[in-house]
Amino acid sequence: MSTTETAIASAEAHSAHNYHPLPVVVASAEGAWMTDVEGRRYLDLLAGYSALNFGHGNRRLIDAARAQLERVTLTSRAFHHDRFADFCTRLAELCSMEMVLPMNTGAEAVETAVKTARKWGYRVKGVPDGMAKIIVASDNFHGRTTTIVSFSTDPEARADFGPYTPGFEIVPYGDLTALREAMTENTVAVLIEPIQGEAGVLVPPTGYLPGVRELTRERNVLFIADEIQSGLGRTGKTFACEHEGVVPDMYVLGKALGGGVVPVSAVVSSAEILGVFRPGEHGSTFGGNPLACAVALEVVAMLRTGEFQERATELGEHLHRELGLLAGGGAVDAVRGRGLWAGVDIAPALGTGRQISERLMEERVLVKDTHGSTIRIAPPLVISKEDLDWGLDRLRTVLSTS
Repeated sequence: MSTTETAIASAEAHSAHNYHPLPVVVASAEGAWMTDVEGRRYLDLLAGYSALNFGHGNRRLIDAARAQLERVTLTSRAFHHDRFADFCTRLAELCSMEMVLPMNTGAEAVETAVKTARKWGYRVKGVPDGMAKIIVASDNFHGRTTTIVSFSTDPEARADFGPYTPGFEIVPYGDLTALREAMTENTVAVLIEPIQGEAGVLVPPTGYLPGVRELTRERNVLFIADEIQSGLGRTGKTFACEHEGVVPDMYVLGKALGGGVVPVSAVVSSAEILGVFRPGEHGSTFGGNPLACAVALEVVAMLRTGEFQERATELGEHLHRELGLLAGGGAVDAVRGRGLWAGVDIAPALGTGRQISERLMEERVLVKDTHGSTIRIAPPLVISKEDLDWGLDRLRTVLSTS
């Protein structure tokens, strides 16, 4: 067997089959390119589901991590450390908020947001104990914990993991009327993705996010924006909510916050909302650790310049212009997205999203499918226009020969 086949066979034998990765074994990476164990180079058009917004091996991030590795990596929150205050301050400033509650993974941050909203509902809004309700959108993806899959509408993510956590109401994404009708005096929050990534990069109708903001203000309900995939430059703005001039009550961040180096997530909100926590009521041994803070501080500094947001805007316009030429030609049914982020619906006659992803892999381009017929394109924001065009040419080749 080849080196690739040997590595995959070993992984299949000794790891749980909770993923179905493409049959490529990556050994190294730089910028927008990855190299496998056979020495073959691939253009990365997935960027770790936006965790690698700043590319593989970004020198600023690697240097920040290396410098911190030589000093201290973990203290736990039992003690203070000298990177924590700066991290919380700078991230709060970037978000135009007041307080930060750091965690590690995106799912942890969503769980933290859920707990925050419920505690705020009981302590501040006055909802009767045990009666708090959170409204979510259908086709959401917020993580895979037992609580989060309880309000998923994806059978693959939800089936066989019950009994499910109560306290959530699901309404259609983009439907303000349904949202309004679902609200009661016990509603404490609306939790939505400003753009639904896993669902196929679904952009809501114009006016939806401002409408959510208006409704939640009217009813004294928290607006929680899950910007784990859509945030931190991906759409051409620091946050996807900015495209419609909306500021939520709470941001949920992750993925790119750790620069693809370490897992870093956070809930960012006001002092009134995050101030509901008292010592001992929530925490994480690794949340806000020195290494994570050092890397995330560099991420925040890079975002403050605006260069990555500008790059995502310019290259995103080019990406969507080129993809738009494919739509309606028989090979592509629809293209959606914003900035350097696109969902491409492949015509069923050409094959499934998985099959198209595998054919692109043979052309040395890496993407990933979702929901059967859709492929997602989300290159690192550092990708060059020339490399992006090379990848798009490979996509045209695959679609024309499928």
